[in-house]
Amino acid sequence: MSTTPPPQAQIDDPRPATTERTSDDGAFGWLRALGPRGRRAFAGAFGGYALDSYDYFTLPLSMVALSAYFGLSSGQTGLFTTVTLVVSAVGGALAGVLADRVGRVKALMVTVITYAVFTVACGFAPNYETLLVFRALQGLGFGGEWAVGAILVAEYASAKNRGRTLGAIQSSWAVGWGLAVIVYTLVFSVAGDDLAWRIMFWTGALPALLVIWLRRSVHDAPEAAAAREQSAEKGSFTAIFKPGLLRITLFAGLLSTGVQGGYYTLATWVPTYLKSERDLSVVGTGGYLTFLISGAFIGYLTGGYLTDKLGRRRNIWLFALLSALCILAYANIPSGANTLLLVLGFPLGFCMSAIFSGFGSYLSELYPTAVRGTGQGFTYNTGRAVGAVFPTMVGFLADSWGVGGALVFGAIGYGIAALALLGLPETRGKELA
Repeated sequence: MSTTPPPQAQIDDPRPATTERTSDDGAFGWLRALGPRGRRAFAGAFGGYALDSYDYFTLPLSMVALSAYFGLSSGQTGLFTTVTLVVSAVGGALAGVLADRVGRVKALMVTVITYAVFTVACGFAPNYETLLVFRALQGLGFGGEWAVGAILVAEYASAKNRGRTLGAIQSSWAVGWGLAVIVYTLVFSVAGDDLAWRIMFWTGALPALLVIWLRRSVHDAPEAAAAREQSAEKGSFTAIFKPGLLRITLFAGLLSTGVQGGYYTLATWVPTYLKSERDLSVVGTGGYLTFLISGAFIGYLTGGYLTDKLGRRRNIWLFALLSALCILAYANIPSGANTLLLVLGFPLGFCMSAIFSGFGSYLSELYPTAVRGTGQGFTYNTGRAVGAVFPTMVGFLADSWGVGGALVFGAIGYGIAALALLGLPETRGKELA
């Protein structure tokens, strides 16, 4: 007897036409279930965020050389991170609106081109002021890439596996970070510091190759694109501040502020802390960062799994507490105990990354399709901008407290994130249009 379903059964099948009818069980079932188009979208978002990370870390890794080259104080070097993150709020909000109006893929290409062009420009900066301007403009693209890429993939992913799917996207940040550390170790070992920092920025041209592939191979999820087009308020910035969404926008922005304030405090200052206060060489710093980045990569993947199992809020609460404890322990390791510093780098990287794994799914689920890009782009990047105060405070206090002592501001950021969750709902299992 034939097992082929009648035509009507095929029409009534509720699963999206873009999703392969395969099991989502097993370690990589979530990837198979995306379907061919979804997997290409995943690859595009993964590559874009990895290269976004690479371009971002060209600055923190070159910070000591830049400081010596231009004769900068700790406060001035901290300002590099501040302007990047503040301008990223503008870039993220604009990219979110653009994603809702012209589509996710087109907006993704714009953000990648922007951060690549201005990262390369940083390598040609003749003075501190010019470098500060170029780094600020790099923030325009840096701010929008993650939000747009996360939404693109979230709209292909099933509710059951959205957390681990977006957690895998987040793990690409560790991949880009690791690549930047490898290039940093090679470049600074071969070239003098005065030239090496420029070479680091020039290698930021790599993302341009990704744009060519994105244009040819990646498309928006058809169902989400159709739902977006049918809305009269698509890409409306004011819509996310109306009574139905105002509370969500305020508390999601506060959540992003706390998590990113804690994260960027570490991302910005740990390389300097290792080199200037723990007296590690370039190769030694790279070795210690390897433990931190390995923990981060596994943390992203584990956090993605847990955000589907425990729920979005519980996952963030758990790792906010653990991240704060790890920071305090890392910053207070006695001098001479560098082996302990090496070992503790793994759980520190694990916890501060696992908390991010739920962000892509959580923020996507908090907003309706028509303003999903606008809401996610604004809240995530406003958090970056306000959270930029934390690494800046470390910079200004480093001369008196030491970099290690000032890292306590990262722990405060995670406390703010935990409090913000009190104003947000749980969204695990929510279907996206």
